[in-house]
Amino acid sequence: MTNALLLTAGLGTRLRPLSDVRAKPAVPVAGEPLVRRTLGWLASQGVRDVVLNLHHRPDTITAVVGDGADIGVRVRYSWEQPRVLGSAGGPRRALPLLDGETLLIVNGDTMTDVNLADVETAHERSGAAVTLALVPNTDYERYGGVVLDRDQSVTGFVSRGPAAAGSYHFIGVQFANRAVFQPLEAGVPAQTIGGVYDEWIWTRPGSVRGFVAPADTTFWDIGTPADYWRTSQAFAARERRGAGTTGRACIVHPFARVTRSILWDDVQIGPDVAIDECVVTDGVRVPGRASYRRSILVATADGVIASPLTLD
Repeated sequence: MTNALLLTAGLGTRLRPLSDVRAKPAVPVAGEPLVRRTLGWLASQGVRDVVLNLHHRPDTITAVVGDGADIGVRVRYSWEQPRVLGSAGGPRRALPLLDGETLLIVNGDTMTDVNLADVETAHERSGAAVTLALVPNTDYERYGGVVLDRDQSVTGFVSRGPAAAGSYHFIGVQFANRAVFQPLEAGVPAQTIGGVYDEWIWTRPGSVRGFVAPADTTFWDIGTPADYWRTSQAFAARERRGAGTTGRACIVHPFARVTRSILWDDVQIGPDVAIDECVVTDGVRVPGRASYRRSILVATADGVIASPLTLD
């Protein structure tokens, strides 16, 4: 296991308006871009070469990753233009950049500490075409799930709600054989779950399997602004950064009051401003005496647009 594909091309529609400013993998989690955290985790588990697929706001990813040298990995990019190719079409496009018959594929919008070697070993021993890292789906009213039989073979995928009770949640790490993606037409959008994997399950029972991670495995999702807020606050507390974080080149007037808020880069907060439980994105200028609470602030040519940040 020396190389991986990190899926970073998605549109991040549920994360808007944050993903209108940066691609989801580039948003800062407790001051560190998510993609850099994931690359550091991959490097810590022995991965040395990583391919990132790019589509939405690619400049915001390349600007914080570069060639990956300072993170301990070599990074190359697989470009998807003019359209995003999906969770199966993306890997098909990236195949020429990936070595080996077994591919490590990691979602770029989640974080976990699952042991990659354990997942790879399970994949090799079972002879499966695909092995998905899973945890019990404890929030099935919100998340769809993966259904396993007693042999840990995936028998299907279910939508969120009562049907997902007792299912498992995919945590964004998988090992898949090159042969799963090689037959796909290059440059044509395709999906894994809800597409290619369903076909493999139907035509080759037992070819897609699950690896149920140990109970102490952690998993973090930043799918929505509320998820992003909770994850960033949790990491800030874990890393003793306080209840808020401030990015690069930020200027906060000494007479401003900023509490429990996340400031991205190049933010300026004027005098007598009150900012409480907000996400202030890149380049925002907040004029004196303004007041915001539980808001997402985005810079525009005409000033600042504030959107509600719903945390409950």
